Amino acid sequence: MEGFFRTHKYLIEHIYAPVRRILMDEIDWNDRLIGIKGSRGVGKTTFLLQYAKEFFRTESHECLYINMNNFYFQGRGLYEFAGEFYRNGGKVLLVDQVFKEPDWSRQLRKCYDNYKGLKIVFTGSSVMRLKEENPELNGIVKSYNLRGFSLREFINLKTGKNFRAYSLEEVINNHEKIVKEILPEVSPSDYFKDYIHHGFYPCFLENQNYSENLLKTMNMMIEVDILLIKQIDLKYLPKIKKLFYMLALNGLKAPNISKLAEQIDTSRATVMKYIKYLSEARLMTTIYPLGESYPKKPVRVMMYSTNLMYTIYPRTLSDQEIMETFFVNSMWKDHEINLETSKRGRYIIDGKYKFVIMDAMHGARKELKDDTYYVRYNSEIGKDNQMPIWLMGFLY
Repeated sequence: MEGFFRTHKYLIEHIYAPVRRILMDEIDWNDRLIGIKGSRGVGKTTFLLQYAKEFFRTESHECLYINMNNFYFQGRGLYEFAGEFYRNGGKVLLVDQVFKEPDWSRQLRKCYDNYKGLKIVFTGSSVMRLKEENPELNGIVKSYNLRGFSLREFINLKTGKNFRAYSLEEVINNHEKIVKEILPEVSPSDYFKDYIHHGFYPCFLENQNYSENLLKTMNMMIEVDILLIKQIDLKYLPKIKKLFYMLALNGLKAPNISKLAEQIDTSRATVMKYIKYLSEARLMTTIYPLGESYPKKPVRVMMYSTNLMYTIYPRTLSDQEIMETFFVNSMWKDHEINLETSKRGRYIIDGKYKFVIMDAMHGARKELKDDTYYVRYNSEIGKDNQMPIWLMGFLY
């Protein structure tokens, strides 16, 4: 146990976390079993260590971080380890990559039932369905999603400012006032291009080649998060990777499921299932018409983040595609996103707000409708029902 505390202390003392994530204040830390899900590379480990550093003294033995990748746990289960920690005065156990533990959900249930004074905060892949696939956790686990940096967090990091997040309703109703408060402090367009290229995943803070690092992360999402967690045979890995590449090249068009099935030599149903897994891994985003969902065919499959788009070669990216991807990614955290099939490119948010993403340089030639909000790129300001797209990056 002392070895784990030494590792915990070292990690806390050497953590580099220049941005305090907004999720830290959204979690109810009074709950006894908390799951932090997120795609690979968004900073889940750092988030756990930030929590430990903020709420406990470095030398305290009441809080302990462990990673289930440690070979120690091949011979000893999580339940047994948590019991020893608890009996020695432990109060909060931070468990990273919990899915590496066989029978992890039942072990968490046993901890919850038998160690009444112990809180467990664990991380897992976005592919995990905590409640749907693990009924023993129903009613006891509180699940949260950690995302990559927002444009707001990226700007705060680069400038040392502390701009707050705004709700969608605030943006809709007061975007002109909000812009007037922000622009005297910073010009978001100075940071926007860097953000869409390399600002979403925290690994840009590391002294490494960002694209190569992200490429490795993307492969791990498929090879570990999808194959391991979904228990898919390794021989199907090339099919999933090929499907992902073809979807990435497809752009903003609706996927041709029959053609994709033929190209990777599988059934339509399997293609649909693989697309769902790619979406759950946060490699792709699937968008459906209002009122529809899986297993129906999505009306659009797009890259999850603009950063991912730049790692796919050969690829010519249009401004429109980049901006729509940024918009959808920014909305995804707290809002339902659908696409109105009768109107090309019109998004329906939360079943009621209609949004069109457009180039401000060409917008003057278009007829604008009163029931639609126009999110404009190539502009820092807005007016009435037209707003700058960078402001969508301040939603979290």
